Amino acid sequence: MPSSTAPVAARAVGRDAGMTPAMKTAVPAEPSRRRRSRKGEGERLREEILDATSHLLLQTGDHEAVNIRSVAKAVGVTPPSIYLHFADKAALIKAVCGRHFASLEQSIEVAVAGTDDPAEQLRLRGRAYVDFGLEHPEQYRILFMSRRAVVCDEPPDEELKAASGFTALVDNVVRAIEAGAVDAVDPILVATGLWTVVHGITSLAISVPDYPVSGLDTLVDHLLDVHRRGLRPSSFSMEAWPHR
Repeated sequence: MPSSTAPVAARAVGRDAGMTPAMKTAVPAEPSRRRRSRKGEGERLREEILDATSHLLLQTGDHEAVNIRSVAKAVGVTPPSIYLHFADKAALIKAVCGRHFASLEQSIEVAVAGTDDPAEQLRLRGRAYVDFGLEHPEQYRILFMSRRAVVCDEPPDEELKAASGFTALVDNVVRAIEAGAVDAVDPILVATGLWTVVHGITSLAISVPDYPVSGLDTLVDHLLDVHRRGLRPSSFSMEAWPHR
């Protein structure tokens, strides 16, 4: 009876025919791995993701209409590629806010760098804030004027407050109080009041054509001057805030 191993041996001989010893012992090559990103490519992709997210926020006017899949499609990558840079949508939106807030804060700090007078710094901060909004209306809309504006959807953490310049504004108010230029009231209240003034001017100037009829520069200077004079120490000030 023919051996049951004969066909197997014959197939083996057929496969080995014409092969050199080196070819017979060669180990099959592993599948090639995906090429690693070159230096700088990862950071470039991150910036493209932030650019696309900003564009979608402006296009939709609502951060709830923006999701990881739509951002990935806009960039031309798969959703997992987004997660390599941002843990989730909330982290992505926060990064967009932080990016634009950093630009705002830089503009303001440049404006106040030329004086040590804390009261004058407050005026310059207000002026620089309005200028930034008018020079970068799209960024400003993302931060403060979209439906359920992303920064107002929940209380911002300390990192975002610092990036937005609000922490620096409060510190400036404290210095003005300690210098005797501003009534000793709650510095957060004073800072919020100043922000309300400049935000109102900026949002109206962006949204309403030819606003205001008196001229924007005239209105800004007038309101900041009135606000500053109203904060000066007086004998009938509000409940005093203790100095540090």
